[in-house]
Amino acid sequence: MKQDPQALAEAAAAAMYEADTCSRWLGITVDAVRPGFARLTMPVRKEFLNGHGICHGGLMFTLADSTFAFACNSHNINTVAAGCSIEFLRPVHGGDVLTAEATEQVLSGRHGIYDIRVTNAAGQVVAMFRGKSAQIKGHVVPPPDATEGA
Repeated sequence: MKQDPQALAEAAAAAMYEADTCSRWLGITVDAVRPGFARLTMPVRKEFLNGHGICHGGLMFTLADSTFAFACNSHNINTVAAGCSIEFLRPVHGGDVLTAEATEQVLSGRHGIYDIRVTNAAGQVVAMFRGKSAQIKGHVVPPPDATEGA
């Protein structure tokens, strides 16, 4: 019996979040996940500010990259980044909360393309990230039918 795709996406996200000590340490939370989609949030702590007093681009990238990971692993096939890029569009200040939404654009064979939109608490787009994924061997969680027919 095949598991519901939404239930599988949620199970994969829960397993990944439990293992993702970096995202948890940064205060990133998973707010929504479904096949090919994820939404994560991150509060901008004072330790995240760079020498200009704005959020370090590397931390905005980390939020977008984590969101990308949750979206592309939502199909429960181990998937890693094959490449990505980010465009920073406006500064982010301490105390703000960033939200990143990843949407699967294409999934073809073992490769996918995902767009991640990062917004501030006011809903303004502060960065756009595009990631290319590559599926590798294995599953995030054991597939429900892995032992059937054995």
